[in-house]
Amino acid sequence: MRRRQPEPVQVVKQRRDAALNALIHGVPYIGYLGIEFDRRGDELTAILPYRDDLIGNPMLPALHGGVTSAFLEVTAIIGMSWSILWEQMENGDLDPMTLDPRHLPRMPKTIDFTVDYLRSGLPRDAYARARVNRSGRRYASVHVEGWQDNRTRIFAQATGHFLMPPRNG
Repeated sequence: MRRRQPEPVQVVKQRRDAALNALIHGVPYIGYLGIEFDRRGDELTAILPYRDDLIGNPMLPALHGGVTSAFLEVTAIIGMSWSILWEQMENGDLDPMTLDPRHLPRMPKTIDFTVDYLRSGLPRDAYARARVNRSGRRYASVHVEGWQDNRTRIFAQATGHFLMPPRNG
């Protein structure tokens, strides 16, 4: 029995990027906020590019608390969904080229989401990463940290609990 030739790295990368793009474009609110994602292997960094209309208090100026919360929650949900898709792609259970924004696996639903505002979000780009603490068949727990200029100076963090969609649909 002959072993299959491994696919070229570029082909694998294109498939993974296509799956991530389908996931991101499947959520219109991500586009509304202008959130982008930088993928390095299986790790995602969410990026919220600065815009004047994201400012909540022009006297400080500071990012709106709702924008900060939404940014962290989107990061958590996309991070969990990406980890599910990644596992399915690696196991060969999913062909990422068949995904498009209208035909995606169901996403986790928020049970609760607690945000700690540690300092004002400055008028500049923000970044966030999610860490899935637990992901079972029914429930997941995720921690998200958001920063701006320095990863060690977090301006907001959040913990969320999510209801996981059935794995078969």
